[in-house]
Amino acid sequence: MYSRPSRIGLIVRHALIWIGVIYALFPVLWILSASFNPTNNLLEQKLIPANPTLEHYRRLFTDPTIPFPKWVLNTVIVSGTTAVITVFLCALGAYAFSRFRFRGRRAGLLALLLVQMFPQMLAMVAIYLLLIKIKEFIPWLGYNTHPGLIMVYLGGAMGFNTWFMKGYFDTIPRSVEESALVDGATPFQAFLRIVLPLARPILAVVLIIQFITTYSEYVLASILLKGTEMYTLAVGLRFFIQQAYDRRWGVFSAAAILGALLILAIFLPLQKLIISGLTGGAVKE
Repeated sequence: MYSRPSRIGLIVRHALIWIGVIYALFPVLWILSASFNPTNNLLEQKLIPANPTLEHYRRLFTDPTIPFPKWVLNTVIVSGTTAVITVFLCALGAYAFSRFRFRGRRAGLLALLLVQMFPQMLAMVAIYLLLIKIKEFIPWLGYNTHPGLIMVYLGGAMGFNTWFMKGYFDTIPRSVEESALVDGATPFQAFLRIVLPLARPILAVVLIIQFITTYSEYVLASILLKGTEMYTLAVGLRFFIQQAYDRRWGVFSAAAILGALLILAIFLPLQKLIISGLTGGAVKE
């Protein structure tokens, strides 16, 4: 029989919830406050600045020594291209593993799973040397190029996302494709015009997850990209904290806030699709 929680229990639960909320929001509020703090100094940082200013934000777009717009553009290009190609290739692979039965299917699925157990950083030296060698023959696809970085990101994104999509494709009834085939559609037309529209939630999930993952990735980008004009945003932010970071704290905070706003602008319109995509493949009908 259900019993109502005691008053003390409710107080404890609400206290724990508010502690968690404060713990999660305090770093964000601290960075937001620093972006408006005119002192631009870490040692004199206060949660509520005495004389708020937009100088740090203005400097990001007017200081010629800080190519902040270029970093954002590079990040959007690299992350967007990686996310779109990942969704397309993983959709093809997941559909094949979900619908077709062929020799090596089970071994292929197991191989994808096993590859994901080893992080890309274990092969970083090999990847670095490979891109240097590729640059000798294909300059636009080798070391210190955005296409080269995109290819590295794609290699790490295919396995898990293919498995992820396959679980969702398994929940889509085969009868919808069979009806399209009876009406004269080819298998690829049935996939493109029938299955993909039904799989929009999982496509949105993979798109946003891959975009955010690539958007915030630092280690690989810092190794494979050289020169401030080639930097992504995560690597470019290091520019502020290499030396005398306590005097660049305000500008660094402003750049971090603007970078986070872009993720929010993408995530909020797609949140309903993301929720339905994450739960849609949980149970196979």
